[in-house]
Amino acid sequence: MKRLPYALLILAMLTTIILYQVVTIKAQEAEAVEVAEAVICQDVVDREPIDVGDSFEVAVGKLFCFTKIVGAQEEIEIAHVWYYGDVERARVNLPVRAASWRTYSSKIIQPHEIGDWHVDIIGADDEVLETVEFEITP
Repeated sequence: MKRLPYALLILAMLTTIILYQVVTIKAQEAEAVEVAEAVICQDVVDREPIDVGDSFEVAVGKLFCFTKIVGAQEEIEIAHVWYYGDVERARVNLPVRAASWRTYSSKIIQPHEIGDWHVDIIGADDEVLETVEFEITP
């Protein structure tokens, strides 16, 4: 009869150890994801950014946020959140399907949207991985 409580204690300890290892592995995976490259550009050709800059004339019409993500151990989703000043103008969810993954989103720039912009690159756990700032000039 005394063996049952002892067996339950061992089972509880093993369960705790396994859960701790799973949580630790998940935390390490989340920490391993990082932005290797993030730029604003006028086009993306053959998965490479073209005409990279941090200042663009409003006549550009459309811009791209190109991002290279490294370290994902499994498929995750990131987001590009485009801001004009402090106002969110677009949110684009993007899959990351490999340990090294290039992706991009685009935003049409309206003629009246002159000023400071930025794109927050949001990780799988809703953390800001990086911010890319740029300006639109007349």
